[in-house]
Amino acid sequence: MYHWEVNSGIISLLSNTAFEDPWSSFFMDVLSPLSFVKISHVRMQGLLLMVFVKYQHLPFIQILSTKSTPTGLYGYWGNKGGVNIFLKLYGYYVSIINCHLPPHMANNDQRLEHFDRILEMQNFKGHDVPNILDHDLILWFGDMNFRIEDFGLHFVRECIKNQCYSDLWEKDQLTIAKTHDPLLREFLEGPLHFPPTYKFDKNSNNYDTSEKKRKPAWTDRILWRLKRQLQARSFTPSLPAPSFTLSLKSYKSHMMYSISDHKPVTGTFDLELKPLLSVPLITMMAEGLWTMENEMLISYSSTPDFLSSPWDWIGLYKVGMRHINDYVSYVWVGDNQVSFGDNLKQVYMNICDIPENEDQYLLCYYSNNLHSVVGISKPFKGISWVKPKHGSEPGWDE
Repeated sequence: MYHWEVNSGIISLLSNTAFEDPWSSFFMDVLSPLSFVKISHVRMQGLLLMVFVKYQHLPFIQILSTKSTPTGLYGYWGNKGGVNIFLKLYGYYVSIINCHLPPHMANNDQRLEHFDRILEMQNFKGHDVPNILDHDLILWFGDMNFRIEDFGLHFVRECIKNQCYSDLWEKDQLTIAKTHDPLLREFLEGPLHFPPTYKFDKNSNNYDTSEKKRKPAWTDRILWRLKRQLQARSFTPSLPAPSFTLSLKSYKSHMMYSISDHKPVTGTFDLELKPLLSVPLITMMAEGLWTMENEMLISYSSTPDFLSSPWDWIGLYKVGMRHINDYVSYVWVGDNQVSFGDNLKQVYMNICDIPENEDQYLLCYYSNNLHSVVGISKPFKGISWVKPKHGSEPGWDE
């Protein structure tokens, strides 16, 4: 999770849609060697949300929707608001929200109004679970801008200096709001055992020394709401244990980074679930890397409930690909299918002029109907760069 401010002018608006942002490139550079693939992103001016997964999980994750909810300027401007990625994970519904709420000590009521507004707008018509409150998991984070009330600047800084953070919790606006807002109380948070993350002089670890001398606050927060934990409050021993659990392993700030007047915050979780979807819709493998025509034969089968499309395609990737459009070559399934058996289908992919080498590759089957990868092969060796065929190229809707 990362949040930053950008210029809200027309150049910024154009660049939001026309170019890949540097943060996406940076995280793909770092994570792709670790086998993480970017599967979705959504941006609204200064808000950016990205989701990466290990490639072996791709057939079990479906991106259902992305949404931007502006709340600035009475809902017409995206300098404040939230962005959401709604996905299905092994059959469970998950919503991930990044937000930026109004600043300043006196605007707490406005912050809570924006929180409610963002939540109200996260309805997804046409899906089995249209109401976000019925999703199995909501992860909500960002610059929420909640401040520390009543305590003076000197007292707050002394508590921070002596690491007496718990002395400040009772006056934290988010903590106070939870005491009288039942819905907000359903969102959990780890203990604030780290220094307030705002406001710092840039390129330093010094709290604000400007004329305004803003009081430090925990503005950057990570919350979660687990539907099954709410149901478990009435849990009885005769009922089966919840099959979807989330536990927080770490919640901390990173004081060594000084590019912003905020310090970044990270949360690490363990998610344990009993898969509702354990068999991929497509099972696929490369039968042979070479033929007399310099083509690779790909065999695949589908589950009975899979609905194919003429626009489905199979991509060839180097292991370590950055995103699903980062294919080396591809083949349209509908145009190149060559044989049928008992639910066994085959296609040929052109791999002419490719020398043998030790690089590792894999195949992904992309469903146009589901806008997701629904099958993936095991990694294999023996192919290098393939120049795509002329004509239209497939892509993954995000």
